Amino acid sequence: MPPIELGPLGPQTPRGTGAVAQGKATPVASDTARAHAAPQSAVQRSAALDPGEAPVNAERVAEIRKAIERGSYPVLPMKVADAMIAAGFLLRSGK
Repeated sequence: MPPIELGPLGPQTPRGTGAVAQGKATPVASDTARAHAAPQSAVQRSAALDPGEAPVNAERVAEIRKAIERGSYPVLPMKVADAMIAAGFLLRSGK
């Protein structure tokens, strides 16, 4: 399969319009460029949406890591497969 070549990246204007087609070379700022130039302080985050710290049991994590290092952590393919299938159903159902 031949490689896919991309053209130049940047703001694109339809051919036959704009300052370049009329013989004038003036830069045109796009809406996207203006949106990215907005100051970050304009966005206020709600404390109600802050999830807080993740509920992680550090002792259990350390215990599992040690078992993996020793090679004594049981990996049961059927349990792994069941969990993957269940996760897929949860993603599809939107819950």
